Amino acid sequence: MKVVILGCGRVGGMLATHLYKDRHQVTVIDISADAFRRRGQDFKGRKVVGNGCDYDVLQEAGVGEADVFISLTPGDNRNAMAAQIAKVKFKVPLVIARINDPLRAASYEEMGIVSLCQSIIVENLLHQMVLGTKAAEAYQKILAQAQAQVEAVAQEA
Repeated sequence: MKVVILGCGRVGGMLATHLYKDRHQVTVIDISADAFRRRGQDFKGRKVVGNGCDYDVLQEAGVGEADVFISLTPGDNRNAMAAQIAKVKFKVPLVIARINDPLRAASYEEMGIVSLCQSIIVENLLHQMVLGTKAAEAYQKILAQAQAQVEAVAQEA
């Protein structure tokens, strides 16, 4: 699968490395070359330095051939704009954007962009944990897996 990730911060970098190790073709775009250096040597995929809202940068990154585009920068506007370009101009089948504002997340969902809203995800997780529901058990497993990943990353560092 061909995946293009915009943003090489903690989440983007870890996801890129994970997908690369799963033998997917991964390209990461970040406006800062330093972001790639901070990731270390684990990621051997393609790296593109540039503004992920720029059509030419997205084209250089191969968004037109991507099966998935994921926008994970810290900014909602940047993520939404890049996701819209990937969806509308490049016709990427699956477009996912990190959106921090729950109201914006709902709007982008209506446009066919899968929105990951950390506020909603964390609130739902905490709600389920407080209630002790079956979903909370599933979340506990997810949290345990996440903790194992954190420990693995810490050992590699």
